Amino acid sequence: MGEFAEAVRDRLRDALAEQLPSLGWQTERRIRRTPVDVVGTDDARFVAVELEWRRADPVNNTAKLFYYAEDGEIDEYDEVVVCQLFSGYYDLASGGVSSKREVAEFAGETAAESVERVSFHPLRLPIDPPKRGGERPGGWRARTDETAEEVASLL
Repeated sequence: MGEFAEAVRDRLRDALAEQLPSLGWQTERRIRRTPVDVVGTDDARFVAVELEWRRADPVNNTAKLFYYAEDGEIDEYDEVVVCQLFSGYYDLASGGVSSKREVAEFAGETAAESVERVSFHPLRLPIDPPKRGGERPGGWRARTDETAEEVASLL
């Protein structure tokens, strides 16, 4: 994860902590060897927020989360919520979204239907990540905060 992606991730964590202080929020929490970008927990709930910035395979980490939930890795929680945030990188110029995002959403929705106590929410993170060395887009902080509000409204 690059410096800008980390700044967005950290701001997202902070905004979620402000909006939902009943959950303990942290970044880069590992489940087995898989780091989850932002995690919020309380006694009954595990909330995983995966930030898809520019991954070639955005289905991978989210699929692992469902696998771990099914395998008993996070059994201490009554509810597991997986939110997958897709940056503007996955938007097509002609409209719609890339097949990478479509496949990731399909896998997440299918897994959530088959794994008890787990829900899945694909969301758009309205930030176009700059190419290496490019400028951060204006308004990224406000857009990150809006996305945190959207995540919080699901919880």
